[in-house]
Amino acid sequence: MEYSRRQFMRVTGSALAGSSLALMGFSPATALAEVRQYKLAACTVTRQTCTYCSVGCGILMYSLGDGAKNARASVIHVEGDPDHPVNRGTLCPKGASLLDIVNSPDRLRYPEYRAPGSSEWKRLSWSDALDRIAKLMKADRDAHFVQTTAEGKTVNRWLTTGMLAASAASNEAGYLTHKTARSWGLLAFDNQARV
Repeated sequence: MEYSRRQFMRVTGSALAGSSLALMGFSPATALAEVRQYKLAACTVTRQTCTYCSVGCGILMYSLGDGAKNARASVIHVEGDPDHPVNRGTLCPKGASLLDIVNSPDRLRYPEYRAPGSSEWKRLSWSDALDRIAKLMKADRDAHFVQTTAEGKTVNRWLTTGMLAASAASNEAGYLTHKTARSWGLLAFDNQARV
């Protein structure tokens, strides 16, 4: 379809006149009165720490759900925490994709155990998993704890087990983790921030 010069001027002139009238307030009242709802207005905001690396960026997780007895809140938005001293609201591509990880059907949500020689993973409750870890640590500590050296010097150390602490924790949590590990006699103790 071809326009003559005169037809082109009529079409553009009428469009310009219509948009000018709309800007001056001659538009339907219902269109002006409509206000778009902010999508995060009804959400619950939870401050978290990103789990990907040792930087420990702060994130804000927005979830919908009224907290009713049989209702489960669902995370609908994740963004950087502008008040966090580490990242000040920015996120790397991995941190920005946390929403996909949180809502992934393949995400591991419970502990699993594979017995020696087995090819199958067995689901455990959190209570059973923590009890198993505690029993194995106690058995290893009892079997390999060194109280004194050959010269008779008291050392109280446990050399067969190590601990890697999370760098995303606060200074206070790191201090308590360090004190706990040293009270067990662990010498092999490091922090994820150095890895």
